[in-house]
Amino acid sequence: MLTAIVLLPTAVAALLLCVPRGAPRGLFRAAWVATAAVELALTVAVWWGFGPGDGMRYEIRARWIPSAGVGYHVGVDGLSLPLVAMACVLFLACALYAWRERRRVRELAALFLFLQTTCLGLFVALDLILFFVFFDLSIVAMYFVIAGWGHRHAARAALKFFLYTFIGSLALLLGFIGLYLGASPHTFDIVDLTRENPLAGRSLYGALVLLAIGVGLAVKTPTVPFHTWLPPAHTEAPAAGSAILAGVLLKMGTYGFLRIALPIVPGAWREYAAVFVVIGVVSVLYGALVALAQSDFKRMIAYTSVNHMGYIILAIGAAASVGTDPEARRLAVSGAVFQMVSHGLLTGALFLLSGVLYARGRTYDMAAYSGVAARAPVFAALTGVAAFASLGLPGFSGFIAEFQILTGSLGPRPVATGLAVLGILITAGLFLRALRQIFFGPLRLPAVAPGAAGPFPDLRPHESAAVVPLLGLGVILGLAPRFVLDVIEPASRHVLELLAR
Repeated sequence: MLTAIVLLPTAVAALLLCVPRGAPRGLFRAAWVATAAVELALTVAVWWGFGPGDGMRYEIRARWIPSAGVGYHVGVDGLSLPLVAMACVLFLACALYAWRERRRVRELAALFLFLQTTCLGLFVALDLILFFVFFDLSIVAMYFVIAGWGHRHAARAALKFFLYTFIGSLALLLGFIGLYLGASPHTFDIVDLTRENPLAGRSLYGALVLLAIGVGLAVKTPTVPFHTWLPPAHTEAPAAGSAILAGVLLKMGTYGFLRIALPIVPGAWREYAAVFVVIGVVSVLYGALVALAQSDFKRMIAYTSVNHMGYIILAIGAAASVGTDPEARRLAVSGAVFQMVSHGLLTGALFLLSGVLYARGRTYDMAAYSGVAARAPVFAALTGVAAFASLGLPGFSGFIAEFQILTGSLGPRPVATGLAVLGILITAGLFLRALRQIFFGPLRLPAVAPGAAGPFPDLRPHESAAVVPLLGLGVILGLAPRFVLDVIEPASRHVLELLAR
């Protein structure tokens, strides 16, 4: 089942590329949407059959490069299954959002389907080299999405994105090789390495491996100071590309910390957890303050992603305080995973809504707009819902995630958690300012540019079909999170048990 979920999008992408370019655009759009819908249905079937308890399910092991200790090993547990489901929802939303795309639709559909394979493959990979392959291929696919369908400076932004994240992936590979050499017998299998704890008692070696892995994952997350590729990549990418970049690709970094760093090098993580706590708090405050200074709506949302990823790093750093209340630490880890899911849905919706704004006015400059709510009340209402959900208002998934993170981190790291709370206040201020600037006051719209949509029409059906389900899930997870937490919490307890070794 997992192999079908991972490889189906690429198989369809290959078939689409065999269809003549002159075929009707509707064929490519329909194939894209149908494949994304089938992927979501298969993931729902996997979730339905997952069952309670921790441990890997739907595991598949096959020989790949046995002489090098590399195998095809996939499976899902409470850490990965929610992210697989979130990714499938977001890819379907982006396929619906791009329904009226006219530029090279065949190639765009194929790229997004291939990108979906890389994202889902990484979340189910249980071999370090398999993880690395999907990690690197996602960079390639997103590079072409930004460069091929982005805005005026897209080529430069795509190049910066590729170079930064590729250098990070090389550091990650170096760390993986360090784990391989430290294991006896040598292996890249994540499950075997987790069970063996190969670097126990090897403080310096473990620190160097953690440094390499930490840098590679921090670039992808991204955390301060490895974040500088993110704002230009988001600003220049098409809206659907930004939604996947923020909603799914950033989670590859934070997921890697929970899947690889904590359970495989627990001693080094405990020893240097304070460093990650500091990085998390700095990312929270820096991301919020710099977002507050932005006049570009999409760039502002990009910096809030740095802020939200900082909460996750804070939580998993605080979870290393072994001498503190284990229930609080479990809350921190569960909140980190829940934040990944919540941020993917809500920030994905925000980036799609920013694409609506650009499609009407051909600019993200908030000063160019005023009183838009009078012309587009549905667009204004959904943007308001997405903003309030993102800042963690009760009733939305963001509140559940941040409440768990702050509650779980307060005991182990009270000062850092107190500082992180300021990030919520700043985020509230920047979103309220943006909503007031764009949607209220006298009507002001940019001069109609070539290709703009005219007098700012409200949301079209395909845009609503993409955004409304994302926000609806944000509300459902905010009011009834139990069905997701029941999957996450056993895996969180298992991670903490491994971390305490």
